[in-house]
Amino acid sequence: MATVSIRIVTDSSADLSVARRAELCIEAVPLTLRIGEEEFEDGVDIDAAGFWARVRSSRATPRTTAPSPGAFNQAFTKAFREGATGIVCITLSSRVSAAHQSARLAAGYLDGHGPIAVVDSLSVSSGLGNLCIAAGRLAAEGADLKTVIAETERLRGRIAFYGALETLEYLRRGGRIGTARALLGTALSIRPLLRFEEGTVELAGKVNSRRRALDWIAQRLERDLPVEQVSLFHGDAPDSDVLHRRLASLLPGQPVDVTLMGPVMGTHMGPGCIGLTYYRALAPGDGTPPPGTR
Repeated sequence: MATVSIRIVTDSSADLSVARRAELCIEAVPLTLRIGEEEFEDGVDIDAAGFWARVRSSRATPRTTAPSPGAFNQAFTKAFREGATGIVCITLSSRVSAAHQSARLAAGYLDGHGPIAVVDSLSVSSGLGNLCIAAGRLAAEGADLKTVIAETERLRGRIAFYGALETLEYLRRGGRIGTARALLGTALSIRPLLRFEEGTVELAGKVNSRRRALDWIAQRLERDLPVEQVSLFHGDAPDSDVLHRRLASLLPGQPVDVTLMGPVMGTHMGPGCIGLTYYRALAPGDGTPPPGTR
């Protein structure tokens, strides 16, 4: 592993591949997943593909548990032992998980070992993962702690995150439904449309077909053009390639990453969920996203 002065630590909900984490020296602290009587560490003894296979074959409701402060403590200690002079820990939104609080507690325990900044991503899955990638690249280029923190916080304010679900059942079971509660009890044909806003799941609308759900997602991107770092995420959705082609047609020459959503958010969004995240452009001379993009 290459020596990087500023190390990035996150949690497994970032849905980063093993190769990407190794490339950028990013440590991912696993959340715990429980399905029936079986317990797994996300990204350690179960991967995204294995999770979705079990979800589709089991009637048990998946449950996730945030990492303990001790788990973050181990990751921080390991980074310092490997030569880090500072750590930026970027976590799953504090409004949907206790992971952020665990990381803050662990950072307090290690006071004196070196500076540790714990940043709330206010996002999930690929939204969090993209922040970690940007921070990791800066660290690999030799950026100092303050620069990595400032850029992470700047990008955090530009994240757009939209999705469509096949059902609200998984959000209901996990208690993460927020204002989407308004859709409970509606017809089975309704596809809920969601956005991640200010760190929590919000209802953005509803449509009565999968095609219209995919149209709505693509229209969010088209409305916000130009955008950066587009990532499509899905929960074992068989039509993810359909949306990928649609997004690619809107972004000629610009890559669209595709991520199979892992157990942490997959537990709450359920099979067939699909969506995208990207960075909105800044308003000219303003330093903030342009009006009408929220």
